[in-house]
Amino acid sequence: MRVRLHAIEPYSRANGPGLRTVVWFQGCTLRCPGCYNPGTHEPAGGYEADTEAVTAEILARADGIEGVSISGGEPFQQAEALLELLERLAGSPLSTLVFTGYTLAEIRALPLGPQVLSHVDALVAGPYDRTKQLGRGLLGSANQRLHLLTERHTQGDFHDVPGREVIVHRDGTVTISGIAPWGRE
Repeated sequence: MRVRLHAIEPYSRANGPGLRTVVWFQGCTLRCPGCYNPGTHEPAGGYEADTEAVTAEILARADGIEGVSISGGEPFQQAEALLELLERLAGSPLSTLVFTGYTLAEIRALPLGPQVLSHVDALVAGPYDRTKQLGRGLLGSANQRLHLLTERHTQGDFHDVPGREVIVHRDGTVTISGIAPWGRE
């Protein structure tokens, strides 16, 4: 199945507990004012990929990572591709964490929401609200919630996650990732 992605970061410590691969989906109609990732909003941006190839890329490094974090953009706006990716990862030892601008109740009401949630260990849910800036514990704003959907993680697993990171790649490109400690305009 085809999916529109913004980027994949092979190794990150600021997007969940342990060393993780991060997959940023492309496209978001929520467009929260002050969003940390506005470059992920445009639905035609990023690049098209195949969920089977993305899964193979992730699983190729499974021995060196704790899990996969899926962010965006808004992953639930490509729910079919999100579900397929998570189903392909389901038999692996990797934990799954999904970031979303929707609340847990809104996700449960989506056509594929409950199916997607059945493959997610932890969910960071809720729209970013720059008037409630938080920037810690994987929460960008105080209205967002961390939901532990399985027993894979505890709240304590998330306390030592760095708030942000700067990754310098071999080709000289730089990725700044994590939760911003400041609002964006």
